Amino acid sequence: MDEGGEPLRLREKAYASFTRHLLARDVRPGQFVSQRELVALTGLPLGAIRELVPRLEAEGLLSTIPQRGIQIAHIDLNLIRDAFQFRLFLEKEAIALFTVSASDAVVAKLRREHEDMLARGLAEELAPEIVEQAQAIDWNLHDTIIDAVGNEIIAKAYRVNSIKMRLINQERFRIDGRVVPVMREHLTILAAIESREPQKAVDAIAEHINNARALALKV
Repeated sequence: MDEGGEPLRLREKAYASFTRHLLARDVRPGQFVSQRELVALTGLPLGAIRELVPRLEAEGLLSTIPQRGIQIAHIDLNLIRDAFQFRLFLEKEAIALFTVSASDAVVAKLRREHEDMLARGLAEELAPEIVEQAQAIDWNLHDTIIDAVGNEIIAKAYRVNSIKMRLINQERFRIDGRVVPVMREHLTILAAIESREPQKAVDAIAEHINNARALALKV
């Protein structure tokens, strides 16, 4: 067994490198690539890439097309619908638990981050690096809610879907120009969490996710 050994570390490095380049748009949805190109992209050995491909196929991040090669997952309506439905199922249950278990300090910190960014968005035209900070605040709220469940299986499944969500975000409805409405929707969610009423929080996050879904499908 190589658990904990160099082969395992190489596989994880290959996965982390590929997903990082994917989200950085160094490879694009729908693009065809070869294993050799993935070696050049990640800087890792061909053996690690060969072991990586089945995992990425299983996660729906790429597919092998006979006589054509490896195709990066492309953003279509089915992917959008499936990714949002999966996200909605997980986040509704997670936020119900988070609403009754999250500490006041954690919720207060999340509120401060959102209020500060909202104030900036209302006061000035945001530079690209500030927009990136806003995007990080957006994702962090959702990740925090999921991580608080304390279930590694759920967390891993959510992270894979989150990669797809971020690809959809890049292709369909980037936060650029939408910082103020996103921060306001998140503050509505945080107010529901502060009420310590799970159903109120579930309704708030469902409305937020459905709004994003409608934007993604409309573009």
